[in-house]
Amino acid sequence: MTSNFPFLTDEQVDQLLAHGSAAAACQEKGEDFDPFPVVKLFTPDAGATWLLAEIDPEAPTIALGLADLGMGFPEVGLIDLDELREVRGMINLPIEQDLHFRATQRLSAYAREARMAGRIQA
Repeated sequence: MTSNFPFLTDEQVDQLLAHGSAAAACQEKGEDFDPFPVVKLFTPDAGATWLLAEIDPEAPTIALGLADLGMGFPEVGLIDLDELREVRGMINLPIEQDLHFRATQRLSAYAREARMAGRIQA
């Protein structure tokens, strides 16, 4: 699939969609799915950060991930990728990808740490 989002590569979208398909299969079986995040996004001129773990194959503009809007309350939830494309910080810079991010733990572990610290620490 070709990425319609300037902050995601085609390979990342494919991996996020694969995680979304795996999550749906697990849900049908009543099992939990806790993937490693695929990508870390941030606003270079504001305090927001996102760790994306999956994209819903049936709604490919909706991701699941950990969101930290810089207010001290990071949370796991659904993230509208179309809305992220429009997000700008204080000097109008778009969202960027942290090219050095490599997930070392599952999304739930990042979420636990972020809730304790009041921000994503990835």
